[in-house]
Amino acid sequence: MVTGTGSKKRHRAVHPASSAAGSSSSRPCAAVISGSAAKRPTHPDPIPSPTLKPDPTNPYSFDDPSSADVILRLFVDPSATSLSLSPATTQPQDDVVLHLHTHALFRCKYFAALLSDRWQHPDSQDDAVRKINLRVPPTPGAMDARISLLQLLYTPDLASAITTVSTALDLLPVASELIFDDCVRFCLRFLEAVPWTQDDEARVLALIPHLSEDESKDLIARVSGSPDSSEEMLYGLILAVTHNPNMAYVKAFVAKLLRDFGSRDLVERVLDRAFQTTFKVVKESMEEYMSPGVRGDHDETEAIQRLNLHTALTHGKHLVWLVERMIELRVADSAVKEWSEQPAFTADLQRAFQDDAWRNIVPGLPSVLLRCTSRLANAVASGTILVAAQTRGSRNFDVYCSILMGPVQHRNFSVYVLGVVFKLMVRKKLVKDWLPVLIVCKDTNASPLTSSNKPLYLDLEETFLRIISTLPMSDSQELLQQCLSFSTRNVDCPHLVTAFNTWFRRATHSPQLENLC
Repeated sequence: MVTGTGSKKRHRAVHPASSAAGSSSSRPCAAVISGSAAKRPTHPDPIPSPTLKPDPTNPYSFDDPSSADVILRLFVDPSATSLSLSPATTQPQDDVVLHLHTHALFRCKYFAALLSDRWQHPDSQDDAVRKINLRVPPTPGAMDARISLLQLLYTPDLASAITTVSTALDLLPVASELIFDDCVRFCLRFLEAVPWTQDDEARVLALIPHLSEDESKDLIARVSGSPDSSEEMLYGLILAVTHNPNMAYVKAFVAKLLRDFGSRDLVERVLDRAFQTTFKVVKESMEEYMSPGVRGDHDETEAIQRLNLHTALTHGKHLVWLVERMIELRVADSAVKEWSEQPAFTADLQRAFQDDAWRNIVPGLPSVLLRCTSRLANAVASGTILVAAQTRGSRNFDVYCSILMGPVQHRNFSVYVLGVVFKLMVRKKLVKDWLPVLIVCKDTNASPLTSSNKPLYLDLEETFLRIISTLPMSDSQELLQQCLSFSTRNVDCPHLVTAFNTWFRRATHSPQLENLC
């Protein structure tokens, strides 16, 4: 509000700072000047004023009482609101009086409207100097931010003054409040173009709701992704590292990202998605290898067969890395279930490995697939993976529930029993489907050593026998009879001897369950 009072106010030199600890803004308020201006307390951590390039078109300078036609009083109002997250200062601040010029203040639409003839006091038409009061919230740095912004009105080169993210964040709310459009646009361009610290980003996020949609769109695009962006990013990283065999250090880095990621559910979903996709390629490659649909000469068919085998080997290596990550993070339950429900795939592998055609093309393929099987089987045998029961959504589980549920009071017990049954089924099928593949691969003598310096097939034999020991007697009897090939020529097979001795010892026990049925 422009006032026509002619009272004189004591001028004092002002040394503003370009940036403050906390940005702030309030809806400005002009009022009649009252009282005299006292010395303003120094900011506890003042920041040097920006080096401003003078405006050659402006013959006047900032806070020049000799030529000023506007006296602006900045006063602290404890009731003023602010965009700043900083607490209000407890120490009262004194007023600040600045001697400014109309042509400079006109760069802010707020002052342009305030100084228009429409808002002049009737008694002040002849006054050479107009007087304005501007309210300042009591937050740290609020006064300095407004003084710095008023300084910018005297220079056309905003880039020489706004050189840090902190400065831009301090000035932007004030420039928006006073409708200094040039400064608002420059601050937004600067913030969008330069890196932020975590503290800077928190201030940007607090500021965005107070900007218009057009002003904030570039900042929002930088800090806000789509709902599934995290999943797509993790999935893309996994695909990138698994499809490059010469990136061991990158694989270690991505593995660390997965371990440290905040959402275990998201990591499980991404790894399971990658596992399913990769496993599908391996199965389809072996299926095409065993039943080629190519019609043409022999050389063309052979080339396609070689491609199928190489594809299966390459993606099989990806599976090993994925399985290891899933086991490490204890999210391999679905992988175990999937691996245990592959009768067609394991049948293809048996037929393929019984033929010598693959030996000169992909000699490492059996070892890769056995390594996946060994990782999953060891996790099951050690209790790392408990093979959670299939619950809602499983067709077989729902059918059995509808038959065996019985009265409502017995339903919880029925679900528990069915869960145990399904756990046993997964463990049994894991051994049953992959045991014939192990037997065929053992005959190839292409099994590498494990970390314990045992051949891979021997390590997997011991693991299968441990799983068999967890099954009901009838199931373990069926599977143990298929494990006779585990014996060596010199009958030095303590793992097999222990397994049979355990079964016969249990067979001699008299069951005491008749009375419970």
